[in-house]
Amino acid sequence: MEKLQNDLLLRAARGEQTERIPVWMMRQAGRILPEYRAVREKAGSFIQLATNPELAAEVTIQPVDILGVDAAIIFSDILVIPEAMGLPYIMEERVGPIFPNIIQSMADVEKLRIADPEHDLKYVLDAIKIVKKELSGRVPLIGFAGAPFTLLCYMIEGRGSKTFSKAKKALYTDPVLSHALLQKITDSTILYLKAQIAAGANLVQIFDSWAGILSPEQYRIYSLPYITQICDAITEVPVTVFAKGAFFAREEMGKLNCEVIGLDWNMDVAESRKLIGGNKTLQGNLDPCVLYGSFDEIRNQTKIMIDAFGKQRYIANLGHGVYPDTNPDNVRCFIDAVKEFGSR
Repeated sequence: MEKLQNDLLLRAARGEQTERIPVWMMRQAGRILPEYRAVREKAGSFIQLATNPELAAEVTIQPVDILGVDAAIIFSDILVIPEAMGLPYIMEERVGPIFPNIIQSMADVEKLRIADPEHDLKYVLDAIKIVKKELSGRVPLIGFAGAPFTLLCYMIEGRGSKTFSKAKKALYTDPVLSHALLQKITDSTILYLKAQIAAGANLVQIFDSWAGILSPEQYRIYSLPYITQICDAITEVPVTVFAKGAFFAREEMGKLNCEVIGLDWNMDVAESRKLIGGNKTLQGNLDPCVLYGSFDEIRNQTKIMIDAFGKQRYIANLGHGVYPDTNPDNVRCFIDAVKEFGSR
C-alpha cells in the first residue's frame, strides 16, 4: 500500500473518519486554467494532448499545484474506449466529438474488438505512471471511464446530442444489438479500469453522463446491469458512480457494489441520503454556476452545501464539470471555503 501524504479522499470514500472534507472538481484539469491552455497550445489539439503521456501528466497535476485540490484526476476522455475498440473519433472545435463511422448493425458490433489497454490505451497508462512519479504521494490519483450506456450513445449517434434519439431508438427497435454492444463496452471498460489501477490509480470513477435521458425502466435494463458488472469486478480500489440526471435510480445505486455515489445539483441532499442509505459516501453537488458568483456568494453556497451533507462520508465537488469560462480565483475560493467550513 503506497503511503500518501494526503489520503483524505480515500478515507472519506471508505467511510473512515476524516479531519476535514476532501475536495476536488470534475474537469479541474482543463480550460479554466491559463496554464492548461498554454500546454494545449503546445500540443496542437485536444486529442494530441490526451495521447501525449508527458503533456497529459503535466495538465493532470496542474490543479493540485495551482488550486490546492485533494486529488488529481487523469487527463483523458471517456471516448478513448470506443476508439480502442475500433471506432475512432475526432474532436472538432466548438462542435465536440464526431465519429466518422457509427454502429448500425450487428455486423458492426461483431467487428469491434475488446480493448487491450496495455496496447490500445498504453498512452493513458503511461500518463498515470508519470503522474504517480511526479506527485510522489502528495495526493491520490483518480482514474475514470465512461459508463457503457453513455458510450453507446456516442457510438450509435456519432456525435453529441441533446436527446440522443438515434441511440435511444436502438434500445426499442434493436435490443439484441444494444445489449451486445453494451456487453462489449463493459468487458473493455473492466480491463481498462483494472489497467489504470495497476498503473497507479487510487480510486476510479464511472461517468454516466447521459443517464438522465433514459426512463427509469430503460435505465434499469440498459445501464444499471452493466454498471453493476463493473462495480463487482473492481475490488482493488474504491469506486465512484456518477450518473447525471438519474435521480430516479438513487435507491438502486445504494445497492451497487461501490463506495461513492456522485450527485448532480438537482438531487436533494437529505432525500438522496435517505434513498441511497448510510453505507455509501456521497460526492457533489454544487451547481457549477455558483462559481460565477461573488466570493461571498460562493462561500455562502458552499457552507449551505456542507451543512446539508455533514462532515463525514462526504467528498465535496460540483454537481457536474466546472464550466470552461469560470475564473480560477472563484474556483480557489470554493476550494478554500470547503477546507475552512469542512474542518471538524
